[in-house]
Amino acid sequence: MTTVVLADDEALLRKALASLLPLEGEITVLAEGEDGESAVAATLRHRPDVLVIDLEMPGVDGLGAVAAIRRELPDQVILMLTRHARPGVLRRALKLGVQGFVSKSAEPAHIASVITTLRDGRRWVDPDVSALAVVDDNPLTDREMDVLRATGEGYSAADIATRLHLAEGTVRNYLSNAMQKTQARTRHEAARYAREHDWL
Repeated sequence: MTTVVLADDEALLRKALASLLPLEGEITVLAEGEDGESAVAATLRHRPDVLVIDLEMPGVDGLGAVAAIRRELPDQVILMLTRHARPGVLRRALKLGVQGFVSKSAEPAHIASVITTLRDGRRWVDPDVSALAVVDDNPLTDREMDVLRATGEGYSAADIATRLHLAEGTVRNYLSNAMQKTQARTRHEAARYAREHDWL
């Protein structure tokens, strides 16, 4: 029997999966979460074989929840459901150790099969997800994306330096590079441009 925690803010989809997954295999749904915070709490409490989590949720999103869970349970197996396979997001999820990606439009039988695959120690990325993510015209480096992401959250260069454990001058260099690559006049314009192009 494979134990699962389900986290998705779309109640209809979440309830449907909670009802259908046990019919598709030896799967027991231990708990459900409707946002990132409840996903973290349920996972830490129940310690399921596999966490099935939506990428985009209100408050703490899927990636934020995964990062919080990883700090407490570094070996937690995670399957991420997504509608948008943005290259930058996929790359961040892989760096966080997410083992599987499935489209939210997938049939429950397929999701159940992937859950079993991940539980057995293997990885899975749906072909339609990987095909979209492979098309990556993002010229920004990971660090440039980090500083633009923090800029978009309203942090100053000094705050970003503290958060990322960098010198303030280094942060300014990353911002300058990002502004040049996006042809933006300000770091806020650069952050907005990167978000509009799904790079963050």
